[in-house]
Amino acid sequence: MRARHKPWADDYLKDNPDIVELNPSEYKGNWQHLKSGDKPIHLEIGSGKGQFIEGMANQHPDIHFVGMEVVKSIIVSAVEKVSEAGYSNITLINENAQDLSELFEDNEVDQIYLNFSDPWPKNRHEKRRLTYKTFLEQYYRILKSNGELVMKTDNKGLFEYSLESFSQYGCILEEVSLDLHQLQDPLNVMTEYEEKFSAKGQPIYRCRVRFPA
Repeated sequence: MRARHKPWADDYLKDNPDIVELNPSEYKGNWQHLKSGDKPIHLEIGSGKGQFIEGMANQHPDIHFVGMEVVKSIIVSAVEKVSEAGYSNITLINENAQDLSELFEDNEVDQIYLNFSDPWPKNRHEKRRLTYKTFLEQYYRILKSNGELVMKTDNKGLFEYSLESFSQYGCILEEVSLDLHQLQDPLNVMTEYEEKFSAKGQPIYRCRVRFPA
């Protein structure tokens, strides 16, 4: 469903400089210094309304979470959520994942999360999938040598495509779960979509991936 246009979004983002970084490229290579201290950098691509990143920030106060969301009318909801929670270890950016190499230096990010990304099911849209090889090349560059990518989705087709894409790139699959909630992982933080799909009994797929040295 398309997000409703919010004409006040630009001003709202500008009014929350403690949460939103409007010029993220200026911090390329210096993200650790943006939020008090040398915290590890964890990047969520496609933060939606912010439920996951807020939950992770609460669970891991020693980590600096950067949430990227390209849709302006959606990221404002994440800003509202983070503002109400009052966490100081979250930065939100209104950017496109295609520009990662312009925003982060090589070996700067400790972990990447892909949560319920758009599956782009049509073959002609393959290059838009966040696990297409051109995106994997960017993840490989910005992740530290021991960095990890964690992906969750309800879309079986995207999950199978992604596993094949990771394998072809030479990645190491640390975990592959075909029904995440059967694992009863106490550290799993649900997104809004995850709660919705789980309530309907749909399986949630998760994998943890390390890139080749």
